[in-house]
Amino acid sequence: MQEQFLQQVRRRRTFAIISHPDAGKTTLTEKLLLYGGAIRLAGSVKSRRAQKHAVSDWMEIEKQRGISVTSSVLQFDYDGYCINILDTPGHQDFSEDTYRTLMAADSAVMVIDCAKGVEAQTKKLFEVCKMRGIPIFTFVNKLDRAGKDPFELMEEIESVLGIQSYPMNWPIGTDGNFKGVYNRTKSQIEVFNEGKHGQTVVESVVGDVTDEVFKDLLGQGLHQQLMEEIELLDVAGDNFDLNKVLKGELTPVFFGSAMTNFGVRPFLEGFLEMTTPPVARISNQGEIDPETDNFTGFVFKIQANMNPAHRDRIAFIRICSGRFQKGMTVNHVRAKKPIKLAQPQQFLAQDRVVVEEAYPGDIIGVHDPGIFNIGDTLCQSNTKVEYEGIPVFAPEHFARVYAKDSMKRKQFVKGIEQISEEGAIQVFKRPHVGVEELLIGVVGVLQFEVLEYRLEKEYGVEIKMQSLPYRFIRWIQQENFDYDRFSLTMDSVLAEDREGKPVVLLENEWSIQKVEERNKGVVLKSISTKN
Repeated sequence: MQEQFLQQVRRRRTFAIISHPDAGKTTLTEKLLLYGGAIRLAGSVKSRRAQKHAVSDWMEIEKQRGISVTSSVLQFDYDGYCINILDTPGHQDFSEDTYRTLMAADSAVMVIDCAKGVEAQTKKLFEVCKMRGIPIFTFVNKLDRAGKDPFELMEEIESVLGIQSYPMNWPIGTDGNFKGVYNRTKSQIEVFNEGKHGQTVVESVVGDVTDEVFKDLLGQGLHQQLMEEIELLDVAGDNFDLNKVLKGELTPVFFGSAMTNFGVRPFLEGFLEMTTPPVARISNQGEIDPETDNFTGFVFKIQANMNPAHRDRIAFIRICSGRFQKGMTVNHVRAKKPIKLAQPQQFLAQDRVVVEEAYPGDIIGVHDPGIFNIGDTLCQSNTKVEYEGIPVFAPEHFARVYAKDSMKRKQFVKGIEQISEEGAIQVFKRPHVGVEELLIGVVGVLQFEVLEYRLEKEYGVEIKMQSLPYRFIRWIQQENFDYDRFSLTMDSVLAEDREGKPVVLLENEWSIQKVEERNKGVVLKSISTKN
């Protein structure tokens, strides 16, 4: 029994896919599912008006806009591995959901558009990966279109993100004349065959780079250029070091085209060879080995109304150690009480199945009657294991929000509370101000639109919003903090978050420095950690 448990743990790979909007993240996710046999045909996502939508986009507002708003959990088997993909929102307005999801991942796949290079959202998400020190694998996408010089892209990754890079393969023809890639590991050319193979598994013509046939296939000029570039990479490029990869100091780079499926299989297989099974995680009891018998896990996401017909609310739990079994009773550490996990589910986007057992690295969803918070730890024994808190990032946009109909105040408050518990918004209250006033903070303005949509569709409440001028928020750390004695600038106000922690809202960066100068011993933080 123990040997079977260890085998299950060691075949798990759990990773998140991150990117700037439109880099092709959802398309790559679909194609990985295609290779894993989880879907038979990949739906086209070329057009935002397409009638078919990727299996990882399920919320109605996502379908209307053609964007990913929520994180999806997708599991499939491939070549003896059990793979858990955490597909995250690409749109920057929903980046906080991605930040939390990255806490549940063991590694990250960074998708970059070959024509656009490293974009703003990619940089933000990369910083979260770096903060955690998790391995990062890069897939440079859309090689079937004209893009930047690959040497320029490599330099950009290193200079903008501050991480060494090692190309696992090398593109042949990047000016709209894409012919294939040179696989550096196997020292062979993989030829790109144009055709309608975007919806099905694709094979490539492969062979040794010195084969005469490739001079004809590529043309004398491209073949000669490739030979020169290979020599330059071998002489001047970084050396491959797997230990650096696993420490998050070196990123292996793969070139390909998710839309046409070219390079997806080599990427998947290369990724699986380099990544590790679930690793030990830090807790108040020290590092917890995933292969220990004691079941532990933490809540990293809460999603309400995944199925509007059932009005359900699901807490997503990352299993960190031990074997999970359906119906087991676990200790809810924060609430200090035992709970039974009766109907555990796993997901392929909106499709779900009840699972009998699950292992470290797996993500399960359990029904939440309102008892879970993001960051909660669950454990089988009474050891009171608590994993590190999930950071709360500073919102950048703020508004006062009211219910249009005061008679629907109860539904309004319930909706705000539940949506904030999911982490979709942050709620603040002014001290000494009536309960009628709620200040809502979001990372991106589109979250206000989602809030308005969900309150109306799910809670039957229409709202009115008053935009506020604040652009910065800082959590206040100060011994013997006193609201009445805290000195503010003209453009700042005090408030408190859902947990009662004091915060200051400010209109500009200059005020942050001034508030620190005026209040001796104060530390202003842009990230708060939920304990």
